Amino acid sequence: MANLEKDIQEYDRLVEKLKALNIEVQKDQERNPVLYGPNGEQFIQSLQYASDYVNQLSTYYEGLKKQKMYYEGCDFSDRRKKRTRDLIKAKKEDLDLLAAQHDYLLEHPKLTNLFLEVTLRCNAKCEHCGSSCGYDFPKDEISAEDLKRTLLEIHEHYGAKNVFLTVTGGEPLMRKDLFDIMKYAVSLGFRWGMTTNGMLIDEEIIQKYRETNMESISISLDGLKETHESFRKVPGSFDRIMHAIDLLKGLETLRSFQITTVANKKNMDELEDLYQLLLSKGIKEWRVMCVDPIGRANLNDGILLDKEGLVRMYHFITEKRLEGKMVVDNDCSHYLGLKYEQITRPHGFFCGAGLFIGSILSNGDICVCPNVRKKELVQGNIKTDSFVDVWENRFEIFRKKRITMVTNEKCKKCKSFKYCRGDSYHTWNYDENMPNMCMKEILEEEFVE
Repeated sequence: MANLEKDIQEYDRLVEKLKALNIEVQKDQERNPVLYGPNGEQFIQSLQYASDYVNQLSTYYEGLKKQKMYYEGCDFSDRRKKRTRDLIKAKKEDLDLLAAQHDYLLEHPKLTNLFLEVTLRCNAKCEHCGSSCGYDFPKDEISAEDLKRTLLEIHEHYGAKNVFLTVTGGEPLMRKDLFDIMKYAVSLGFRWGMTTNGMLIDEEIIQKYRETNMESISISLDGLKETHESFRKVPGSFDRIMHAIDLLKGLETLRSFQITTVANKKNMDELEDLYQLLLSKGIKEWRVMCVDPIGRANLNDGILLDKEGLVRMYHFITEKRLEGKMVVDNDCSHYLGLKYEQITRPHGFFCGAGLFIGSILSNGDICVCPNVRKKELVQGNIKTDSFVDVWENRFEIFRKKRITMVTNEKCKKCKSFKYCRGDSYHTWNYDENMPNMCMKEILEEEFVE
């Protein structure tokens, strides 16, 4: 917050100085026109260039000022106050722009992010796993040849440099030919990153990351030692992750190194200690997210956060974002209402499933996101279908306005539907045609419309 205020103050001073200089030059030019020959014109031109440059920065700094206003907060219980009205207006303007962008992408989808779920094999058995991963080797796991053929097709139609690959699982490092696949992807020009539990990272893996120019990584850490290992069902995993973090700090290809924590009833009391631990390890990015009622989490309902837990988590994230020692963000899964939107993360809620996000699941299925695992939503399979043809000619359910699909009156009449759009696809109940996780219902008075 202090750096934000300092940047804004410096920008405001620069603008005032340029204004004053412009006025003085105009006055001097009127008093001494003879002195302003060719050299004077060059000086005035340079001054104009400087003014134009500052004007170009204005959009960025206006955004900073808006962020500052968001972080300062207000009492949402009294909408008569000018500050409350101004804040609500500013947030709605931003959300309206996002809604317009969403509507545009419904008509003009553009693939920019592709998830490669290379396996469902995993060396952990986490209580919350949305994909219900385990130790068994799936018989239908996609081959390296099919993945390479599909990557080449995507490159030929969209350009590898325009699509970022996120490798996920299961645990991706359990796939022995992973780096052969990624070496090929990089040779085509793809950039890539990975989500991993971090337990298999050693010096050899670091070198393979380096050779394939891996740019981003997200490692899961769900509590201090005892809690994490109980949650992930792997004794000794905590110390392995701490070692992996130390190794990754020397990987010069990394542009983003993030720790991801799934906040749940078992680890809420450890978030502050985790924060201090990550600071001591030099971590700059931390994503704190809640458990969603999908996959194995549906069998462990004792870990799901209730209203009190969610509010506590959002307040914790906001507090740490204000401290400015680390980039702490909530994930993108849910619309949180005007109180928590754009303050627990730098952007408003936007589910890009089928609009700019696609995925290839471990069996070759083409879908929108590895979390959206309902069979009826699979759009094709790369073993038999062209990915490009599927992306361009299917995905209809994800490219319709959600309001046209809604039959329940609660969503239809909700004032927030314009921004929520039924929330994320992975928590939508397709049988009952309503959200499984409605933040408006859960947060109650903490949800501001």
